[in-house]
Amino acid sequence: MAVSTSFAGAKLEALLLKSSSSAATTSSRASNGSCSLSGSLRPVRSRRAVIQRGVRCEVAASDAAVQTGQSVSNISALEQLKTSAADRYTKERSSIVVIGLSIHTTPVEMREKLAIPEAEWPRAIGELCGLNHIEEAAVLSTCNRMEIYVVALSQHRGVKEVTEWMSKTSGVPVSELCQHRFLLYNKDATQHLFEVSAGLDSLVLGEGQILAQVKQVVKVGQGIVGFGRNISGLFKHAITVGKRVRTETNIAAGAVSVSSAAVELALMKLPASSHASARMLVIGAGKMGKLVIKHLVAKGCTKMVVVNRTEERVTAVREELNGVEIIYKPLTEMLTCAAEADVIFTSTASETPLFFKEDVKDLPVVGPETGGSRFFVDISVPRNVGSCVSDVDGVRVYNVDDLKEVVAANKEDRHRKAMEAQEIITEESKQFEAWRDSLETVPTIKKLRAYAERIRAAELEKCLSKMGDDISKKTRRAVDDLSRGIVNKLLHGPMQHLRCDGSDSRTLSETLENMHALNRMFSLETEISVLEQKIRAKVEQTQK
Repeated sequence: MAVSTSFAGAKLEALLLKSSSSAATTSSRASNGSCSLSGSLRPVRSRRAVIQRGVRCEVAASDAAVQTGQSVSNISALEQLKTSAADRYTKERSSIVVIGLSIHTTPVEMREKLAIPEAEWPRAIGELCGLNHIEEAAVLSTCNRMEIYVVALSQHRGVKEVTEWMSKTSGVPVSELCQHRFLLYNKDATQHLFEVSAGLDSLVLGEGQILAQVKQVVKVGQGIVGFGRNISGLFKHAITVGKRVRTETNIAAGAVSVSSAAVELALMKLPASSHASARMLVIGAGKMGKLVIKHLVAKGCTKMVVVNRTEERVTAVREELNGVEIIYKPLTEMLTCAAEADVIFTSTASETPLFFKEDVKDLPVVGPETGGSRFFVDISVPRNVGSCVSDVDGVRVYNVDDLKEVVAANKEDRHRKAMEAQEIITEESKQFEAWRDSLETVPTIKKLRAYAERIRAAELEKCLSKMGDDISKKTRRAVDDLSRGIVNKLLHGPMQHLRCDGSDSRTLSETLENMHALNRMFSLETEISVLEQKIRAKVEQTQK
């Protein structure tokens, strides 16, 4: 126990306090920064209600001077600080935390700065797991949200480090991030991701694209060290929840994607008499652009122009949609096509706007049959249409934030379907938490085996030394096998009572009771041991 606490304290000094050692061996100075985070984080059924609040970030610092070579009675302030820090950490299980900014809390201007392309997710996971208090991480970055899921050794310090990392990578000041972000922990974080996967947190209820994006997080995370057991298990379970909700409820009926909502918004703004004759232009033939085309066809559109970098994707869509006239144009003719269009949908991966005020102000005025306005419906993040374009007379610009108008069209039906989905999410959340609780016994199993092995090896050595040096290898092997067999048979019963899959709450409760009992009986100090292992891993990681 003394060795464990000493090691944990020493590493906590290095990792948690980030002390800078001086050349003198007689004294050192440590500064301990803490981040106190508060906000309305009450668990409620509607996640939108949860994240409509501000989070205050306060930073307090305290210094402790350390004098070495003092007597035991004169305990230094730093030793007290290290002990209290160790106590805090060993009493706190690693937490699942989500630090997020979504369409419900954050304007598109900030979200586009924070967006992380899929190709950069592995790098982001590596950097996040390189932070002192982060063990595992995942990034969910879409047009409507930027959410980082982590397993943190400390909630407050983990949140502080991730927030500072987000600020550093995006250029957005920490103070601004604190104003718009939302924080959820453990059960609330689990429920939030399940709601996201089920489409309950989307602008359009039951949106199918978000489930595909959650699947992509798992696909990209495979093989990445930081995408560990807890986070991968969380996202895989979220996929199960998303599938089940869509299968067992009618949540996917009607508009189920951002693309379909964009089409509905455009048709809401156009006079009903012009729906069949309005000239439609789609810029970008990727996943989102393809969905826009399909939803336009579903609404009765039989002719449109599609601008894309290459023709292959447009040709594939044309072949899939028989009886629809889809005209391909290269990006070089984008402005010419825009001049001949009444409604322009943009959905490209460009990191800079495709349209500025200077590009649009000289476009010819559209006819009165479509209301006298040219519509830009921009569903890209970062935006493809600059905000300045809306200043041009006769032009109206809509982005993903404006899709709320479409979502509000069927509020009562959406609420009924959401309640059905919530029952499934509550059930699945309990199952996931039970599975995660069952993982608590793994360190005890390892520690008990190591404890037994130490005793076996020591007693074996005593026995062999008494038998003399002239015993044969066969005899040595027989004695060794005998000792292993005895230990394995003695451990079989305790091990059986430490294993469960988390599906039976009674079994899980009994298993955790058995774990605590074994910890007490054998003085295993599992939590201290786990802390040491985690700190060792962090130290080794920073030394590479």
